[in-house]
Amino acid sequence: DFESALLRTLPGGAASYTAIVRGKNDTTGVGLVEVYTLERTANSRLANISTRGRVETNENVMIGGFIVGEGTLKVIVRAIGPSLAARGVQGSLQDPTLELHDGNGATIATNDNWKLASDNSSQQAEIEASTIPPPDDRESALVRTLAPGNYTAIVRGVNGTTGVALVEVYALP
Repeated sequence: DFESALLRTLPGGAASYTAIVRGKNDTTGVGLVEVYTLERTANSRLANISTRGRVETNENVMIGGFIVGEGTLKVIVRAIGPSLAARGVQGSLQDPTLELHDGNGATIATNDNWKLASDNSSQQAEIEASTIPPPDDRESALVRTLAPGNYTAIVRGVNGTTGVALVEVYALP
């Protein structure tokens, strides 16, 4: 009685859609948005999913979950903050960090400032080759080829900073 759901058949191609979650009577709290592809044909594929929200501290961080179905999938996962201000978003997270976890909660990779990997090696060329590098050097990104399973991307602010951020997962060719 307290949760909402939509079931829609949407045209494919380059169309994009937005689901907005609000609390009834302007209440606040943690919400969960889920998107499922119900079509089981070989050419049915979700290309991208993203969520914009407020990143706080401790357990109140941004968490984006996704599932890799059959076969491996190359993805870019991004945590966007500073460049949101140029799009008119007030109070953007000025230095987001990104963690990628597997379905058991184990950390696969982390990133702070997308041009360098966590071991300080350059990942700039690989991320630029995706054609969607983050606009601001302080934003975070990871490119990984993932096996089928459940994954979680967690966005936090460096040194406990807070603000509005965007977590994105794109399927790459």
